[in-house]
Amino acid sequence: MELSGARWHTSTRSGNNGGNCVEVADNLPGVVLVRDTKDRAGGTLAFSPGAWRGFLRLTRSTRQAG
Repeated sequence: MELSGARWHTSTRSGNNGGNCVEVADNLPGVVLVRDTKDRAGGTLAFSPGAWRGFLRLTRSTRQAG
């Protein structure tokens, strides 16, 4: 998979304190990419857009319930 066109961004909730953060690239067609901010060369996870939306829905509902 060609990743050179990926535009990576971190969550606005990550802050600037060097915490546990991930970067997401959602600008490539048909795929959402996720990597560790502190270990960018350590690997990249790839999700379908539908799976990524499902993950976000689940984490948001869990956060609101807790």
